[in-house]
Amino acid sequence: MGLVKAGGPPREPPETLHDPAGALADDDAAIRRRAARLLGERREGAPLLCARLDVESDPAVREALAGALLRQPSPAVARHLVGLLSSEEAGPRNQAIELLAAMPDEVAPLIRAILADPDSDVRIFGVNVLGGLPHPQVPAWLVEVIESEPHVNVCAAAVDVLAEIGTPEALPALDRLAARFADEEFLRFSIDLARGRIGVD
Repeated sequence: MGLVKAGGPPREPPETLHDPAGALADDDAAIRRRAARLLGERREGAPLLCARLDVESDPAVREALAGALLRQPSPAVARHLVGLLSSEEAGPRNQAIELLAAMPDEVAPLIRAILADPDSDVRIFGVNVLGGLPHPQVPAWLVEVIESEPHVNVCAAAVDVLAEIGTPEALPALDRLAARFADEEFLRFSIDLARGRIGVD
């Protein structure tokens, strides 16, 4: 008979975890990671994965949770991730931005609400989501931002993204933005850069 190591019997491998929901709260990060992967294959696991993402501190487990959520995007998951844009911790915020950008169909109906959030930082993070979002409306949404956004830093974030993906249709809005914030030299520089990259000196 083989020896049993101190500390109890060996942990179950991922495919034999009988209670992956309970295992998400296990003291062993490796068990939590395995549980996240299993729950990523089960549609009913999404709420559990979202709840664990709110409190998980281990980076490897957070990556497993994120990967699991990417396998089952839904409007409910997207709404939960939008809530993380208000987190005071940079790690959860950045992870939420990356995940949201990978869920274009689920995120598209939420974009205008994100860009209208009372917190200008959340609006900036919304622009960051647009920077990675593969959706045909992104250039138009960014133009809406620079046409109506009152906070110069949010506008600057939108201009930076337009410099990468903007089309000539954005040029009149960039001109109006430059006039609206004529005293903001750093913004004027960013606008000139965006115009140059779009193709007009």
